[in-house]
Amino acid sequence: MDYSLILSNITKHINLYKEEEEYFISLLHYKRVKKRQYLLEEGEVNTKLTFVTQGCLRSYAVDKNGGEHVLQFAPPNWWIVDMRSFIKQEPARLNIDAIEDSEVIYIMKTDMDELQIQVPKFERFGRILAQNAMASYQHRQIDNVTLSAIERYTSFCHLYPSLILTLPQKQVASYIGVTPEFLSKMLNTVVIK
Repeated sequence: MDYSLILSNITKHINLYKEEEEYFISLLHYKRVKKRQYLLEEGEVNTKLTFVTQGCLRSYAVDKNGGEHVLQFAPPNWWIVDMRSFIKQEPARLNIDAIEDSEVIYIMKTDMDELQIQVPKFERFGRILAQNAMASYQHRQIDNVTLSAIERYTSFCHLYPSLILTLPQKQVASYIGVTPEFLSKMLNTVVIK
């Protein structure tokens, strides 16, 4: 198994000695995930911190009418988790599934907790991940209440440039908070202008 992508992601934030790197790798698990396969379903407890190496995952909530609301896409080199469920070990409110055949590496929460004790640098790494996630979600909330649909679409294109041509419009529409029909009309109008 090639761990270079996940190690590269981590070493952007912390430097590891060879022994620390080897210990970390010994705690990792690899999994192939088929399109539409769940890694987490609402109501389950999120026990894994997941890193995408190939493909793309998404996290989303389902409203009482069955509508899906995408919170995050995770292409290669991204982490994905229901953070509250993972930290508090309570039932998840999010679903996480694959939107295309994917490959992931994950670490169990119990192993991550032990890793942070044995290699305190990972405590810092976890804090940085959590801070970045909080900053992203806060920024997204502000965008959702202050930007127009076309501005939210533009923001999406900047955040996920590799996905804009591969994701179904339904997924993009869900992420920016509009119907697929509205998104299609909006994009057609923009192209015509």
